[in-house]
Amino acid sequence: MSTRSRIFQVDAFTTRRFAGNPAAVMLLAAYPPDEVLHALAAENNLSETAFLVPQGRDYRLRWFTPKVEVPLCGHATLASAAVVMERLEPGREAVVFATASGPLSVIRSGGGYVMDFPARTLTPVEAPAGLAAALGVAPLEVVWDGGNYLARLAAPEQVRALAPDLAAVAVLDCGGVIVTAEEGGEHDFVSRYFAPAKGVPEDPVTGGAHCGLAPFWAARLGRTEFRAFQASRRGGEIVCRLKGARVELEGACVFYLEGEAVF
Repeated sequence: MSTRSRIFQVDAFTTRRFAGNPAAVMLLAAYPPDEVLHALAAENNLSETAFLVPQGRDYRLRWFTPKVEVPLCGHATLASAAVVMERLEPGREAVVFATASGPLSVIRSGGGYVMDFPARTLTPVEAPAGLAAALGVAPLEVVWDGGNYLARLAAPEQVRALAPDLAAVAVLDCGGVIVTAEEGGEHDFVSRYFAPAKGVPEDPVTGGAHCGLAPFWAARLGRTEFRAFQASRRGGEIVCRLKGARVELEGACVFYLEGEAVF
């Protein structure tokens, strides 16, 4: 017997369609076996698919790349909040998602939504063997955020022009590599994120990466609020606020697709 699920595709961390990071959001009555979730995420073929299941007044939320389940995903959480507040329960002002990273709350803001995420603990490390060769540039410093290497480059132009060897990035001992540089002007810093080992060669806009980028730049710039730009081909903007052990990530969403999946 077939299962039917409402499905949405939402461009997150942008105010215009065809920019930001597209996420699929699927509403389920209950979670099917994990192999089905993996197959659905691979079929959707986006950097993340979010699976929502009602739980009391709120929802349980899981995230899958085309290859693996991940413990945290910012843009697909933002997209899920938009689906809940704009389509499932129009006019709702807040939602709390039960996730592998604990309860994640999202509230409506003037121009979009504000997510409350855990900040990542950063540990200075020596650049691992192969990192500079994989990136094509030697970082000024490298830290470990618990799952990714975060590499600071000398200038935003280096971040924007980067053309890494993704096969070399994929065999590093990490989930992915974040590159960043201070910019100034309209944005305080820029970044990009490469995670080919997780089936995401380059993620267009990465909320989770900013859970480490916010404390990283707070320690170097001496403040706690930033306007950030992820300089992928699609590009996207995130407002970050470091609040102790938490990070607020604020952004907007645009709906692209709404329909029904049958599996």
